[in-house]
Amino acid sequence: MKNHEHDHPGESFGSRVQKRGNLYFLVVGLAAMIWVTIRVLPKPARAGYPCMKVAISLATGLLLQVSAVALSVFTFQKARVALDASKYRLTALLVIVALALPNFLPDDVYTGQTVFEPKFQPANQPMGEARGVFPGRVVWVHDPGATNENCAPARYDHGWFLSENSNQPVIDRMLSDGLQALTARSSDSGAWHSIFRFYNKNAGKGEIDYRPGERIFVKTNATSSWTGNINTADLTKIKNQYYGISETSPQLVLSVLRQLVNVVGVAQTDIWVGDPLKHIYKHCYDLWHSEFPSVHYLDHDGWNQREKVVASSTGLVRYSDRGAVLHAGTSSDAGAGDPVLEDRLYTVFEDAEYMINIPMLKGHKHAGITAFAKNHFGSQTRDDASHLHNGLVAPEVGNPRRQGYGLYRVQVDLMGHRLLGAKNLLYLMDALWATDFELGSPVKWMTFPFNNDWMSSLFVSFDPVAIESVGFDFLRAEFTPARGLSTYAQMEGVDDYLHQAADSSTWPTGLIYDPENDGTPIPSLGVHEHWNNATDKQYSRNLKTGNGIELLQVERLTQVSTGGAPRAELFQLYPGYPNPFNPATIIRYEIPEAVHVSLTVHDIRGEEVAMLADGRQSPGQYTVEFDGSGLPSGTYFCLLKAGSFVAVRKVLLVK
Repeated sequence: MKNHEHDHPGESFGSRVQKRGNLYFLVVGLAAMIWVTIRVLPKPARAGYPCMKVAISLATGLLLQVSAVALSVFTFQKARVALDASKYRLTALLVIVALALPNFLPDDVYTGQTVFEPKFQPANQPMGEARGVFPGRVVWVHDPGATNENCAPARYDHGWFLSENSNQPVIDRMLSDGLQALTARSSDSGAWHSIFRFYNKNAGKGEIDYRPGERIFVKTNATSSWTGNINTADLTKIKNQYYGISETSPQLVLSVLRQLVNVVGVAQTDIWVGDPLKHIYKHCYDLWHSEFPSVHYLDHDGWNQREKVVASSTGLVRYSDRGAVLHAGTSSDAGAGDPVLEDRLYTVFEDAEYMINIPMLKGHKHAGITAFAKNHFGSQTRDDASHLHNGLVAPEVGNPRRQGYGLYRVQVDLMGHRLLGAKNLLYLMDALWATDFELGSPVKWMTFPFNNDWMSSLFVSFDPVAIESVGFDFLRAEFTPARGLSTYAQMEGVDDYLHQAADSSTWPTGLIYDPENDGTPIPSLGVHEHWNNATDKQYSRNLKTGNGIELLQVERLTQVSTGGAPRAELFQLYPGYPNPFNPATIIRYEIPEAVHVSLTVHDIRGEEVAMLADGRQSPGQYTVEFDGSGLPSGTYFCLLKAGSFVAVRKVLLVK
C-alpha cells in the first residue's frame, strides 16, 4: 500500500487533511449560513426539517469558530496592552486564554460533524401545504365489528377475504361515516357533492359536480394474484403459503361501488375496477359482479370474462432521476442494469376522469410502507416492478443501503403524475386487515385502541401526503422490534418520499421532480408531520399549534351477534365528560340485555387504577364517576366489558 505521508516531505498527511478540512468547513459553513437565512427566516417552521438541522448545525459551528478566533485576537490585543504596562502576570494569563479559546470548541463543531441525526422528523413539525375541504384532514373510522375477531386469516377455505369474516353492513356504514366526516356533511349525497366540487375546482374545471358519462377507475391492490397463485381455469386462489396475503378488501370495494352507483348515480358502464398488473380472483368477481354486472372488471390477460387491459401508446411516466438511479432488474423487456427513463401506463388511466385508489395499509420490505404511492407500482406495463426498487429505501431485501434523507424517491413521481396521483378523486385507505409487510397475512394489532384485535379501520382524506403520513405513524408505532414481527417501517428514510412530496426544499440537490418532463415541477402535494405520541395520536391541527394534519377519529362500537348480524349502537360506551377533566369525569354506558358488566380504568402502562362497575346488570343506561383526584395527570383508558362486548374510551386528566 502506498504511504501518503511521504508524498510531500516535511508535511504529514494528517496536516494536509486538517488544512483541507478547515477550508472545507469554512466554505460549507458559509453556504449553510446563506441557506438557513434564505429558507428559515421566511418560514421558521422549516428549522425542524432534517436538512435544515444539518445546515443550522454547520452554520452554528462556523459562528462559534469565528467567535472564538475573534475573541482570541481580542485577548491577544489586551495582552499586548498589559505587556506595554509591565503587567507580566496579566499578560501571561491573557496569552494562555487566547491560545486556549479555540480548543474549547467541541470537536464536532470544528470538523463540521453533526450529532443531532434524529431517526425521523420530530413530532408536530409540519412541512408542505395541506389539502382538502378542511386542509390536512384525515378521517379515521374504527369499528371492531367490521371483522371477525375469531378469523384464522390464512386458513384454507376460511381466508380473511371471505364474506364470512367481514360484516358488509358495518363496512358500508364505516365508509359513509368517513365520507361525511371528511366533508362535514350530514348525508352521503351531500358528501359526494363536496368531493366532486373540490376535486374539479382544483383540476381547473370549475366548482362543478359529477357529470353523467364521466368514467371512474377504482384501483385495487391485488398483490397475491400472480401466476402460480391463481387457478387459470376459474381464477380461484391456489392453496399455498400465499393464500392469506393481505390486500384490498373485496367488501370495501363493494361498499365503494354501492356509493358510486346508488348515491352518486354513476352508470355501471362508466366504472372500471381492478389492478392492471394482476388478476381478479373469483371470490372478488362473484361478490362484485352479482350486484353490479355491468361494471368493467379488469384483468391483465383478460381471463374468464374479465376485460383485458391495454397498454397506452402515449401515457408515459418519465422518472425524474433521468436514468441516474433507476435501472432494469428482472423485467423481460429491458436488459438487466440498463437505465430506466420511462414507463408506459395503461389506457384506463387516460380514459378515466377520476380515480379512487384503495390500497391496503402494510409495511414493505423495500419501501418500509406500501399505500397509495407504492400501489402505483402496478400501474406501469412491464412484467413486474423490480426496476423501480432502486428508488426505494432497500432495493434489496435486508440491505437498506438507501437509508436517510434527500435521495431520489420514485414514489414522488408517481404521486405527482398527471395520470396517477393527480387523478385521485379522494384517498381511501383500507386498514380492515392491515399487516406488517406486503406478503403477510393480516395480524392483530396490540396498540391502543385495537387491544389484540384486527385493525378494523378505514382512513379517508383529500391529502395524499397527510394520509400516508398517518398510516406510517400507525405502522411505526405497532411494528417495533419488541412486537416480534417485521420492522421494515423502522428503516431510516422510509418517510423521505413524504418529505419530498410535501416540500421541494427537501429534494436532492440538482434534481427536479417533473414526471411528465414538460418543464413543470410538481407543486407541494400535501402536508407531512408525525403525531405527538402513539397514545394520543395528536397532530398540529388537533393541538392547534400549526397548519399540518388533523386526525379526526370516528369510533363505532358494533356488537355482532353469533349469527353475524350487526346490532349497532345497542351496546355503547360513550365519551367521558368533561374530557380533559379535573378532578372527575362522568362515564356513561348502555347495555341492551342483562349481562355481567366490568368497567375499569387503566393507566398508559395498562395497570388498573380504578374499578367503576363489576357485576351483573339489567338492560339500561348507566352513569358512573371516575374521580382522578388521587392520580397524576396523564392519559387513562376506560375499559368496558359487557358479555362479549368490549370497548375502550380515552380520557385525559389535567391538573
